[in-house]
Amino acid sequence: MEQFRLLLAIGLSFLVLFVWSMFFVDQQPVNDNQESVTTKTTPEDEQASRKTAGSTSATISKEEVDAIKAAPVVENQSREITVETPFYTVRISARGATFASYILKNYRETVDKDSPNKQLIPPSFKAGVFRTSLLGNSLNGLEDAVFSIAQEGDRLVVDNDIKDLSFNWVADDGTILTKTYTFDPDSFLIGLTVVVKNASERVLKDQLVLSVRKPLEENKGYGFVGPSGFINDKLEQVKTKKIEDQNEYKGTIKWISVEDRYFLSSIIPGSEINGSMKLAVIDNVVVNQLVNPMFALSPGETLASNFYVFMGPKSMDLLDSLGHDLGKALNFGFFNVIAKPCLWFMNKIHSVLPNYGIAIILLTLCTKIILWPLGNKSYKSMSEMKKLQPLMTEIREKHKGDKQKMNQELMALYKTYKVNPMGGCLPMVLQIPVFFALYRMLYQAIELRHAPFFLWINDLSAPDRLFDFGFSIPFMEPPYGIPVLTIIMGATMLLQQKMSPPPGDPTQAKMMMLMPVVFTFIFINFSSGLVLYWLVNNVLSISQQYYVQKKTA
Repeated sequence: MEQFRLLLAIGLSFLVLFVWSMFFVDQQPVNDNQESVTTKTTPEDEQASRKTAGSTSATISKEEVDAIKAAPVVENQSREITVETPFYTVRISARGATFASYILKNYRETVDKDSPNKQLIPPSFKAGVFRTSLLGNSLNGLEDAVFSIAQEGDRLVVDNDIKDLSFNWVADDGTILTKTYTFDPDSFLIGLTVVVKNASERVLKDQLVLSVRKPLEENKGYGFVGPSGFINDKLEQVKTKKIEDQNEYKGTIKWISVEDRYFLSSIIPGSEINGSMKLAVIDNVVVNQLVNPMFALSPGETLASNFYVFMGPKSMDLLDSLGHDLGKALNFGFFNVIAKPCLWFMNKIHSVLPNYGIAIILLTLCTKIILWPLGNKSYKSMSEMKKLQPLMTEIREKHKGDKQKMNQELMALYKTYKVNPMGGCLPMVLQIPVFFALYRMLYQAIELRHAPFFLWINDLSAPDRLFDFGFSIPFMEPPYGIPVLTIIMGATMLLQQKMSPPPGDPTQAKMMMLMPVVFTFIFINFSSGLVLYWLVNNVLSISQQYYVQKKTA
């Protein structure tokens, strides 16, 4: 009875997750306008060497303005500069001085060997990433500005030394806005300095806004997809369908971003600012805006504000190494306290045995060893309950017309033989948080993306399929083939069920027979890494249960 309730609870939990991922995806448009910003930032920690001084003011001469206007640069809307570093290749457009393309060198689009490297900005996406604007639109034309580029060639290779790339735009009133990107061959972080030089005859008062943009994406799983930020020492992850309810978050901001299952695009102030994060969905594009504090520049004054931008994998080790609490973006929710140590341990195993499938097996084994005492108590109680099955069946038959009397007799039986009917259930219930923590971790861990195991399992982040039938199968995600690992997992569940004491109620007994089928159906589209964990856990549980039953026989 108690085993039935436990499995039913787990099954229903998985069914909820499955239905949620199938039908409840985040895609709701919202309305918003430009970007806002702010800014006074000062250099911080070890990043100071990357030209990240804080906001500063200075005077500007007429000669400097004239020199920028007369500079021999090409103002061509189609001009782009390609920057290549050991980690990525980025193409920056003169229009808005924004990222038009960003390709990661160590990640591929698909698991195929001839697959191109991962492109984080779809070719069809023309809006550009990391745009700059003023909240009050005090400089006309900035939204559609075409910047001049102080770079002779169209290619910049960053292999040994830190290099800068500057973009200039002059407003009608003479005000100059300069965006300078700083590329470090040893880091994913890209420095960004925005300089506003007020060459007009008026006081320029506004708020600087930086935005990160990404095409709207469906959330097909349990992980988070959408805009996020680290505000007031708290992670804010906002589902796109919730933006209409609240589209602005104010406070002390360390970073903002737009994220998907495996990758992150983020804007990071050089030092935390007191500003706001504004969100919008415009034409199926998610926009996350970093609105900086108000500034006021008198004629001839200059304001320099410093940031970092990041586009890359949501790797725990990488994000933690970058500082700025960027590691908080890798979030497993309520299960962080369990999932992150498990991820760390799995990576440590992989550093010794470079196969993530083996790492998952060993992680499962270690988890099972830690939970071994709980399992022993559970299986011992189940074994004792199994011995009482004939007596329990006799009592049920004798008092089938009087449930109250039947329950009294059953409780007396448990008391006589000193058996706790919940003894087999409670220890297993305590293991459920560990399972869901591992589920979250294995689903979101970029380390498993395109990671091979053996034979036909060449991607532990994808469902396992043997062969490709070439035609669709209901409820199965492509490719359409034989889910061998999932079928074996279902068989182990069936064997484990037969080793457990059957429920006295015939209806419950029939439902228990369906549980392995239900689980197999639910797991059919789960990543092979998660199915491998569940399969190995089942095999270890069967071995432990067999050992306990033999010992107590």
